[in-house]
Amino acid sequence: MNRLRAGYCLWENAFNAHQRHYVSFEKCKVVVFWSKDPQALMPYLSEIEERGYQFYFHYTLNDYEREGLEPRLPKLAQRIATFQKLSERIGRHRVIWRFDPVILGETLTVESVLERIQRLAEQLAPCTEKLVFSFLDMYKKTANNLKRFNPFLRPPSKAEALRLAEGIARINRGLASPLTLSTCAEELDFSSLGIGQNRCVDPELLLRLCPTSPELRSAYAHRVSPRQGNLLSVAGADGCGGVKDRGQRSACGCAPSKDIGRYDTCMHLCVYCYANRSKTSAIKGINATDSNGERL
Repeated sequence: MNRLRAGYCLWENAFNAHQRHYVSFEKCKVVVFWSKDPQALMPYLSEIEERGYQFYFHYTLNDYEREGLEPRLPKLAQRIATFQKLSERIGRHRVIWRFDPVILGETLTVESVLERIQRLAEQLAPCTEKLVFSFLDMYKKTANNLKRFNPFLRPPSKAEALRLAEGIARINRGLASPLTLSTCAEELDFSSLGIGQNRCVDPELLLRLCPTSPELRSAYAHRVSPRQGNLLSVAGADGCGGVKDRGQRSACGCAPSKDIGRYDTCMHLCVYCYANRSKTSAIKGINATDSNGERL
């Protein structure tokens, strides 16, 4: 909030600290928040709106409580209640549910994970329009942390990923209000199951939030699909495909944006995290963060 009020922030390359520049919010239209616990931000939503910004949330809500994979998150019931409260406050189209990542091993069988997704879906479906899921990526630091915690934890195989996708599609068909289903940055194609490939920074949603913005309409209107899942486009039917952020992974469909977050600053300490090298590095990063400073 201090950076929004100041109107700019300092960005640093996570892989090259000497590469840094300033990001101005003067022409910012939409802020996309990723969070597993947005409670601390909720009291400021009115101020963000008053400052003229549109926004939406990717809310990651997994059920790994029994395994202890997300040790510093609030209890699952509290996170569900926060999701419901946030949706009631800003609208279900602006709170996207993520079950991310899908992890297997020991108690986490395909059947067990699907049972947990179903329990969550029954509670969250009335509060969102979309479920996005992805499978565990074994970055080097992720692999090292998982090995120390539990060497049996792993990503699904291709066959297991297909069974999971089939199960999620089956669960979705049974919901009173079926969701749009998408995977995030996955090479596997589940389109035959009605599961698309997500664009987390999504031109379709940006235009829904800012339908009269000439800048966004100029950038995106002719590039979005006339239909996304079961949602009609506001952009018209004069084209499909998407404009892609070239700085992202090859399977990522996000529109161009500026990520102003910083690695090694999250104290949730999820075991599978790719953004913290270790608990020690996260504590060091938090201690080095000045809430009145120019960077997040």
